[in-house]
Amino acid sequence: MLDPAGKSNAVYYDKDMRKVADEDTVLRFLSELGRRATSPGVVYLVGGTSAVMYGWRASTVDIDLKLDPEPQGAFSAIGKLKNQLDVNVELASPDHFIPAVPGWRERSPSLGTFGHIRVHHYDLLTQALAKIERGSARDVIDVRAMLRDGHLDIAQIRDGYAAIVPMLERYPALDADRFDHKVEAFCEAYAAEADAQDDREGGSS
Repeated sequence: MLDPAGKSNAVYYDKDMRKVADEDTVLRFLSELGRRATSPGVVYLVGGTSAVMYGWRASTVDIDLKLDPEPQGAFSAIGKLKNQLDVNVELASPDHFIPAVPGWRERSPSLGTFGHIRVHHYDLLTQALAKIERGSARDVIDVRAMLRDGHLDIAQIRDGYAAIVPMLERYPALDADRFDHKVEAFCEAYAAEADAQDDREGGSS
């Protein structure tokens, strides 16, 4: 969540020079977190962690996640696991930076159950919009991977953005006009590239 000044309230567990987290490390972390939690809860994987688990990246510098509802014992376990596995852990999610697209829980894909916890990827539509808003080269590659693999399409991105526009005023750090331009520019560029690819494939058949 953002404070009134527009700053993120995300919780960080160290940002020291630790090992990057690959798929095996993420799975070990989730397994141990589920074993050490003392009540049921739900963990949503976010950002680079989702990208690693989907195979879009080999590794990530942080294990990014959201706890909702929070399993008892989770914070104590995370504090110990980040040292034992020598990884950075960040408690953050797209809704710290942009409004979540309505229905995000229902759209969050399940990864499975690990001990006491159920693990999902945070809604990919909201993740995609947050990545487009941030606009780094790696973020854009991740969104393209979501489209390429059929998790989203351009119409969903446009519709999802339209659904959160009325809520943007709750995020004073956001420049709504700039966000709108980024979404439209991304969608137009991707659609143009897809059309060009179709033309090339049609010409070679």
